[in-house]
Parts: sequence; structure tokens; C-alpha cells
Amino acid sequence: MKKLNLFDSHCHLDDPSFEPDFQEVVHRAATAGVHRMLVVGIDRPTSERAVALAKTNTGMYASVGVHPHDASACSDEVLAHLRSLASTPEVVAWGEIGLDFYRMYTPQKDQEQCFMRQLEIAGALNLPHIFHERDSRGRLLELLKAVPNNRRSAVVHCFSGTEDELGRYLDMGFYIGITGIVTINGRGKSLRRMIPSIPADRLLIETDSPYLTPAPRRNKFRRNEPAFVREVLLKIAEVRREDPSALAQQVWSNSCRLFRLDPSAS
Repeated sequence: MKKLNLFDSHCHLDDPSFEPDFQEVVHRAATAGVHRMLVVGIDRPTSERAVALAKTNTGMYASVGVHPHDASACSDEVLAHLRSLASTPEVVAWGEIGLDFYRMYTPQKDQEQCFMRQLEIAGALNLPHIFHERDSRGRLLELLKAVPNNRRSAVVHCFSGTEDELGRYLDMGFYIGITGIVTINGRGKSLRRMIPSIPADRLLIETDSPYLTPAPRRNKFRRNEPAFVREVLLKIAEVRREDPSALAQQVWSNSCRLFRLDPSAS
């Protein structure tokens, strides 16, 4: 197999679990062929840390945003600060934003208000969006229609929806982020069934590290890390019956296109 060129389009390398061996994590990623990583913000502190990491590490980029779990803290002050951070060249997306009705750490009303405000800001800045959706039962799609934007580009992070939702996201021109869930026998069954119907030019791969460690790595490591995005790519290639090297190059191009990065730059 040819060497794979990989882009982990969603990770949380600012997480405290990476502090003791951060440089080793980065080295393992490079050894596995992961040459670019997007460190995703979920509130003010994590967005600040993501930007700091992107500024000091080659091949790292950042996003800023307020996750639905933190929607109750989505104040004018926080949003103004994130908007200021977004002017940093290393910030290539706004998110992770969206709705999460599975855990309901914040009331639905707060989640929806926070989401709508961030849609408007990201739209005004013309930044790609990173969407988090879990068990919103179509509500996220309803809100997107309520704030139309013909220029909107986005990835549905860690896609876990239905076939109907997948089709609607694709119709809106969105990319689909696939995590290590695709490698898990039971939990990933429905996702593996839908994988072949996703156009190759809409696929992104992500770890969501330190969460969602893919199989078989999860048998040995509890913490996920960017190097393990390779297992995600290989499983997708297996399910789609495609050459891993060709698929890796396509996904690299997709990631660079969404985040408006030069695909040939080192």
C-alpha cells in the first residue's frame, strides 16, 4: 500500500489528557501519515487553546465556537471574543455548534438561540461551519432553513443520523464527517450501511480525539489520538471497496477544499 496522506478534520488536542505526551502524539500522527489536524473549539477557553496550538504547530489549524452543551454560557461577550479570535489566520472554521437533545446539558431553547446566533456570525465571516447534531429529530435542519445562506459550507461532524437526514445534508451541499464509530461492530452497523451512498467528494475523516477510539485500537488504548484516523480511512475504504490510497487523496482534497487550504502545501 502506498503511503497515505491524511487530514484529521476534527480533534481536541487541547484536552488535558494530551499534556503529558503532546509531542509524542504529534510525532505518532506524522508517522501514520496525518499531516494536518483541525483542533476544534467548543467554548471560549478551548477555542483560545485551539488557536494557540495552531499558531505553534505546523500542520495544525483551529476552529472556534460554542458547543450545544455550553449554550447557556453563549453570551454577547463570549461571542464577541470568539469573533475576534476568528480573525486569526489559523482559524479556518466556526464550530463545533449545533443541537444535542441526547444529553440535554442545556435547555433546548438555549441551544437553539446559541446555534442561530452563531450561524449568523459564521455566515457574516464566511467561515465553514462544523455542525454537531445528536437526536435533534430534524430540528437542526429546520433551523438551517430558517437562516438561509447560499454561501454556507459545512461538515456534519460525527454523522449519526438517518438515511433521510443524510440525503438532506447532501442536498444542502454539506460534507459528512466519519469517526471511529464506523469501525465498531454494533454501533457502526447503520453507518456502514450508508457509507457507500456518500459521494466520495463529500467525505471527511475525523477522530474526535480523545473520544471515540476506533477498533481495533480501542482494545488497547482508551484515549483516541490523531494517528488513529488511519483506521477510520481504512474501514471506509473496505466498506466502499475502494483503494485506500486513492480514497485518502480524495478525502485530503475534500478537507482542504472545505477549509480553503492549499492541498499541495506541506
